[in-house]
Amino acid sequence: MNRSMIHTTLLALACAAAMSGCASMAPAYQRPDALVRASFGSTPSVAVADEPVPVARLEWRSVFVDPQLQQVIALALENNRDLRVAMLNIEAARAKYRIQRADLLPSVDATASHTAARSNTTGEGSQVSRSATAQVGFSSWELDLFGRIRSLKDEALQTWLATEQTQRSTRMSLVAEVAGDWLTVGAYQQRLKLAEQTLASQRESLALTERRHEQGVMSGVDLASLQASVESARADVAAYTTSLAQARNALELVVGTAVSDDQLPAATTGTTDAVALAPLPAEVSSAVLLQRPDVLYAEHTLKAANADIGAARAAFFPTISLTASTGSGSDALSSLFDSGTKQWSFAPTISLPIFHAGALKASLDQAKISKDVSVAQYERAIQSAFSEVADALATRATVDEQRDAQQARVAATTRARDLAEVRYRNGIDSRLELLDAQRTDDAAQQDLVTLRLAEATNRVTLYKVLGGGADALAGSGGTWATED
Repeated sequence: MNRSMIHTTLLALACAAAMSGCASMAPAYQRPDALVRASFGSTPSVAVADEPVPVARLEWRSVFVDPQLQQVIALALENNRDLRVAMLNIEAARAKYRIQRADLLPSVDATASHTAARSNTTGEGSQVSRSATAQVGFSSWELDLFGRIRSLKDEALQTWLATEQTQRSTRMSLVAEVAGDWLTVGAYQQRLKLAEQTLASQRESLALTERRHEQGVMSGVDLASLQASVESARADVAAYTTSLAQARNALELVVGTAVSDDQLPAATTGTTDAVALAPLPAEVSSAVLLQRPDVLYAEHTLKAANADIGAARAAFFPTISLTASTGSGSDALSSLFDSGTKQWSFAPTISLPIFHAGALKASLDQAKISKDVSVAQYERAIQSAFSEVADALATRATVDEQRDAQQARVAATTRARDLAEVRYRNGIDSRLELLDAQRTDDAAQQDLVTLRLAEATNRVTLYKVLGGGADALAGSGGTWATED
């Protein structure tokens, strides 16, 4: 190949590369309208600084402030298998995107071969022929004049980004689930402690009653009632012991490893302050939903479907592929690179679809239907997210009042229990009235534990439904793909 031919070929390749990917048959993307209200209306405000950090940008350590809870969450982020699978899925999607992106550029290969062949010629004996070649070139490089390959690359990119959102959602849900299970363990510890205190008190009363019954002071009815109360308390202790063990097993399953006793909530202090309430403005805009991982996943899936339409449209147009090589060829390996051994080839091909029995049209229709499905899924994701946030805020509006009312109720039932005990000792009331007051107080205290758990769980739910915090954004090592 002479120098002018080389320059001409290189110029043609450069022009082809410049033209490649300039056109795109994909429709312009437009985000669907969110079919929900613009805001969640009036929400319970929280006393915070003048400019609070938006809840979606809070790190989880700023929300889950208990040191033991932080240790358990860190363990889960390191050991949970679902999160590990999500991370590996990201790497797989990323590799697929890189493969698809590489199709935009020609792949250059170098080949070398040496052939020796022996042949028998009548009357002349055997002859050995040899040949050697060395070439560098590229084969079947498709010029992306109508954006088919670029559309496929965009589809792979959006699939990768959607997979990242799946990992972020898994991470966010994991943090919230660990916190919820940890709080549940703390609640059962408190319930078990209350049940054990009740059982101990009932047993002391039973021992005293048995002595008084032997002395003829206490009736058999009162003794039998107290014995029934003791057995009921003993059954409660057994039930709460089982529930506590099951709650701890559930926690360790989510964490992915054993959780030590010193990482569990302290039964004496409870879990009331383990989760900080994220600062909420007086009115929360529904635009916060756009940063939720499930909504972002639905949007990336929609963008991928949009890119598939471009690839399906481009399939109707001709495809142009280039194959070119240059190198040397010789009948002797020692003279392979001598003057006069140069060789080259340049073979452009064009393929024009003529008849495919409607397959191309069907592929385009399928791509359009898939996009319509993705639009509906995106709208559904927005509506589900809005409902979850609205429910959490509705609970937040009344849960504090319920807890305060229950605390006042416990104070009243405890006072009634003390008065009933005084009246019983003074002979004014029977043992039945005292047992009834004790049961009412025990039930009220157990209900208070339940409401405290509900209040703390609501804080966890708000963290989750409002986006999962800034830590979830860094779920893949803090690196985000950028479209090119």
